Amino acid sequence: MTLSKVNSSAATLTKNRTEDSIIPVSGMCVTCVDGCVGMCEIGKSAYRGHEVIYPQPFGVITTAADKSYPVDYSHFNIMGTAVGAHGIEADSDKAIFPSVSLEVKFGHDQGIKFRYPWIIPGIGSTNIAKNNWEGIAIGSALAGTGLTIGENVVGMDMEATFKDGHVVDTVDLKKRVKLYMDNMRDGYGAIIVQANVEDTRLGTQEYAIEKLGVQIVEMKWGQGAKDIGGEVKINNLKKAQILHERGYIVLPNPTDPNVIKAFERGSFKEFERHSRVGMVSEESFAQRVEELRKAGAKYIFLKTGAYRPADLARAVAYSSKYKIDLLTIDGAGGGTGMSPWRMMNEWGVPPVELHTMAYNYTKKLHEAGKYVPALAFAGGFTFEDQIFKGLSMGAPFVKLIGMARAPIAAAMVGKTIGRTIKEGQIPVYVERFGNTIDQIFVTANDLRHELGEEAFNNLPTGAIGLYTYYERLAQGLRQLMTGARKFNLNYMSRNDLACLTPEASKISGITYIMDVDRQEVEQELNVALK
Repeated sequence: MTLSKVNSSAATLTKNRTEDSIIPVSGMCVTCVDGCVGMCEIGKSAYRGHEVIYPQPFGVITTAADKSYPVDYSHFNIMGTAVGAHGIEADSDKAIFPSVSLEVKFGHDQGIKFRYPWIIPGIGSTNIAKNNWEGIAIGSALAGTGLTIGENVVGMDMEATFKDGHVVDTVDLKKRVKLYMDNMRDGYGAIIVQANVEDTRLGTQEYAIEKLGVQIVEMKWGQGAKDIGGEVKINNLKKAQILHERGYIVLPNPTDPNVIKAFERGSFKEFERHSRVGMVSEESFAQRVEELRKAGAKYIFLKTGAYRPADLARAVAYSSKYKIDLLTIDGAGGGTGMSPWRMMNEWGVPPVELHTMAYNYTKKLHEAGKYVPALAFAGGFTFEDQIFKGLSMGAPFVKLIGMARAPIAAAMVGKTIGRTIKEGQIPVYVERFGNTIDQIFVTANDLRHELGEEAFNNLPTGAIGLYTYYERLAQGLRQLMTGARKFNLNYMSRNDLACLTPEASKISGITYIMDVDRQEVEQELNVALK
């Protein structure tokens, strides 16, 4: 069985000539013909070279791996029961799904509170994030969930000002933080500022704490999409040169006269801006945590990716030793920007395996009486069933599920619908629900009532789209939790899941479906046999 799809993908805008006759291992057409113009990835690489490493077209897409892993979250089913209730009185009139509490509190002092148990764990300097930030930030804030401003936002801000290599003022970061904070309600949610190597050198987090009132910062080791630093494409020569001056790796060198001539001739149309990879050590980690606390950070998070198990163990151990408030663990295959396509598919530890390791490592420290941070699992989560499974897989340590592509998609759709309403060009698929914001968005009436007429009328439809998507997830999760008779997130357990295959059980340590409740089954049957 071939797990990978090779040599043709919508992500790289490539396809095979003989689509029905493809060699599984290489992905090549069975008959490769002299005279073909090169529609496949090999062919396109023959004339565009390194450009084909990345998903295209950049700036208007999000991308995630197109690979089938041997075990994934679909190999687990949620176990319901007809008996009792946890977190509420076992009364049919009280144990109803609207009564399920999805509120979560975490942090060293339990001072961070979300209405829903999920977070957007880092979207930064890519165009897809910047162009949809208004909807993402306002929608997240209204819903009372977390939003992380990802890497390189300050470095990519052409209007930011610097002194002695450190940022002293920004336009983009200031706007992103303000959009979120201005729309928070009742203290729910949080805006987090993340930093990579370049951000740290520029003093991004210190600036966010001191000048913008940010209380939560996140150290970044990586993500599930790639094991190198972040990258974007730049189609403006002057901007590429400024980023080069700010210390970024820009390819090809935008200050080289020959490169400048080639760009002006149209030999290539985009520069690549790359971030450096971090070099983790306990000493540097401890030093950075101390620096951030001295700068005034109230809470410190860490995000790590799909690296080898020893790196995950370091993340768990360091987070315990230095009292990190949230550790986000991102499984392979995710992505929101322009990670190298083959890397996104072929690198890293997949979510089920990585999350199982995280649970086991955290449990070991907990049983030894050590401090353990709240965990967030990420890696392709989109709907309420997957959220339930992720929370159960890591219970009781996992407090949040990280999602980025799905919330971005919801915000983009909301934005697009708003534009089509203004243009009077609503697609037939949408128009069947109506032709106004109030008719199309099912949460519009509630938001209008809660926010008031003026505030609602000023809402971007991208924010309404994200808020409405979150409302669906919340109701769906409440229904699943009610079926498992769990009316509070604190009662969720790995016992709420069963594996559909022995292989999934072997990897995760969760019971195979045919062995679930075996002892209790025998007890119940013995009653009837007496």
